[in-house]
Amino acid sequence: MSEQLLAQLMNGLLIGCMYSLIAIGLTMIWGVMNIINFAHADFLMIGMFTSFWLYTLYGVDPLFSIPVCAVLLFVLGWLIYKYLVSKVMTGPGLAQVVVTFGVSIFIANAAVFLWSPDFRMIEKPLLYGTWNFGTVQLSIPKAIASLGSVAVSVALFLFLRKTKTGKAILAVEMNRSSALLMGINTERVNALSFAIGSSLVGIAGAFLSMYYYIYPQVGGTFGLISFCIVALGGFGSIEGAFLAGILIGVVQTLGGYFFDPAYKYAIVFAMYLVTVWIRPQGLMG
Repeated sequence: MSEQLLAQLMNGLLIGCMYSLIAIGLTMIWGVMNIINFAHADFLMIGMFTSFWLYTLYGVDPLFSIPVCAVLLFVLGWLIYKYLVSKVMTGPGLAQVVVTFGVSIFIANAAVFLWSPDFRMIEKPLLYGTWNFGTVQLSIPKAIASLGSVAVSVALFLFLRKTKTGKAILAVEMNRSSALLMGINTERVNALSFAIGSSLVGIAGAFLSMYYYIYPQVGGTFGLISFCIVALGGFGSIEGAFLAGILIGVVQTLGGYFFDPAYKYAIVFAMYLVTVWIRPQGLMG
C-alpha cells in the first residue's frame, strides 16, 4: 500500500468517526420516535458556533467547550420536543416532517441574521499541528476529534445497555405499546431521546469546530450525509449508524483519491443505492 493511499485511508477513518457521532443522534431519535429530525444538522451548526463564540469572546478552547455544547443542545432539544414536536406526535407524519423542517429553516435563517453568512474558523486551538508517522502525516485536531467521537459513541452504547434509563429507551424503541404496559413513561423517554440525540450532535459540533469552517449553512454539508448513514446502517440501529459512518467516510475519501474529489459524494450515494437495493433494511436494520 502506498504511503499516500495509507494517508487517505486514515483521513477516511477520521472523518468517518465524526460522521458516525452525528448520525447516531439522528438514528436514535428515529428509532424511538419514528420521526425524521430535519433540524439535526442545524443543531450541529449551533454547537460549532457555540464553540466559536466561547473561544472568540472568552478564550475558551473548543476542547473545553464540549460540556457547554452538550448541555446547551440537550436543553434546546428538550424544549423543542416539549413545545413543538410533542404537539404533532399523534398527528399525521407530514405534520411531523413540517415541524422539524420549519425548525431547521428558522435556525438557519436566525444564524444568518445574527452572525452573517461569513465563514469563520478558530485559528489557534489548543490542539493543532500534525503527528508524523514516517512520511504519513495525521492532523492532531482531526485525530483527537475522532477519538473523542468514538469515546462518546461507546459511552452512549454503555448507557443504553447498562442503565435503567437506557434500557427503558431501548424498550420503547423495540415496542412502544409493550413498554407502556410495563409502566414506562414513553412521553418522558421521547423527550429524553430527542434531548440526548441533540446533545450528541452538539458535542460533534464542538469537535468539528477545532478544524472545520464555521458558517450558518455548514449543517447542510453534513445533514444529507447523515441521512444516508442512518438509512445505510438501518433506521434506528446505533451500531449500524456507527459502522455506516466509518464506511462512508472511507469510501468518500478513497473515491476522491482514485477518481476525482468532485465525484466523492456521487460515489458515496452510488454505494448507498447499491447497498439498499441488495439489502433494503440497511446493514444492521
